Amino acid sequence: MAHVVVLGAGLGGAIMAYELKDQLRPEDKVTVVTKDPHYHFVPSNPWIAVGWRDREDITVDLAPTMKKKGIDFIPVAAEKLHPEENRIELVDGKSVSYDYLVIATGPELAFDEIPGFGPHGGYTQSVCHIDHAEAAKSVFEKLVANPGPVIIGAAQGASCFGPAYEFLFILETALRRAKVRDRVPMTFVTPEPYIGHLGLDGVGDTKGLLESQMREKHIKWMTNTRIKKVEEGHMFVEEINDDGTVKAERDLPFAFSMMLPAFRGIKAVSGIEGLSNPRGFTIVDKHQQNPKYRNIFAVGVCVAIPPMGPTPVPCGVPKTGFMIESMVTATAHNIGNLVRGKEPDSVGTWNAVCLADFGDGGIAFVAQPQIPPRNVNWSSSGKWVHLAKAGFEKYFIRKLRKGTSEPFYESLALKVLGIDKLKETTKG
Repeated sequence: MAHVVVLGAGLGGAIMAYELKDQLRPEDKVTVVTKDPHYHFVPSNPWIAVGWRDREDITVDLAPTMKKKGIDFIPVAAEKLHPEENRIELVDGKSVSYDYLVIATGPELAFDEIPGFGPHGGYTQSVCHIDHAEAAKSVFEKLVANPGPVIIGAAQGASCFGPAYEFLFILETALRRAKVRDRVPMTFVTPEPYIGHLGLDGVGDTKGLLESQMREKHIKWMTNTRIKKVEEGHMFVEEINDDGTVKAERDLPFAFSMMLPAFRGIKAVSGIEGLSNPRGFTIVDKHQQNPKYRNIFAVGVCVAIPPMGPTPVPCGVPKTGFMIESMVTATAHNIGNLVRGKEPDSVGTWNAVCLADFGDGGIAFVAQPQIPPRNVNWSSSGKWVHLAKAGFEKYFIRKLRKGTSEPFYESLALKVLGIDKLKETTKG
């Protein structure tokens, strides 16, 4: 019997546990260790922040489903991973031993890297966590009652730009519906070298589509921008030239600001030589397997991926939902091989399929693979994206509640669209 532990139960971790149950032998055991017993559908957080969803709409109590699937569930945070001992130390003083470990923790949010940044004692809001989104909602309500300038965007080193663009346009739609948009100047501030870069050097015509939307909705933007500090009602930024020198310094006033932070690995798996990089992200090979600790795999935002290339202001590479699911499928297949005495042979495609909702429209893109050069590089916009995003939210939450990794109709739909989770050539 092999014992496989999944550390984390977010988008990657929860689906990871379900797929492992499908791939492992009947006698093998799966355990999930997570700090939060509830899963919250993170892509819906922008809707929470403007009052279009409530917490219960996007929350899944994982324990009953895990029990039904025969998965042990430990809702206790990890204190420290001890890979030499095949053991996870928990914050309650207990430990969990494993034969194989899948790290699926997601990131730690690095708000502390900028003075005055973030919702924890700072002056900017976030939609990275449902608690942040609920806090942002109360500030949004104050904005509607007393309109003023808005700044939306991301900090230097950020790797998750899609939600910033989403929230920008969702907020713009919400302000129009509240009939106060005419009193709210809006500015998008980003470290990206151009609008629509997304940490991916663009996908299809994301640059043209997003710039067009911003012009149409009278939103100004600043690229190649670094945040120095934030004070109450003021954001101090530097615009950077292509050679890295400071072009200009500006003091941007705001009544409401939602800014995405840079990410780093969580402390429990950081600072381990051969396992994590300097930012605490887990190092993996093409099989999602750590090169030093061969019984450790990683999926999701916690995986170390080098940036696309140098940019005047640092930009990370995003790990999108479908990309994470392809990591999960490859990992489940590879651990299934190992417990049967075979070698890992599955490689995730890392394809990206993204629906960015703008409140009454949106932009969709498909990148196969996510990191260039690509075989497919496509983007489109329209009201259908908003409807598709809402439909996917309902579908994915239902999938988690049922404990299904990939229903037949999802597999069939992906096949029809020509979107695969695993590469056809997996050897060598």
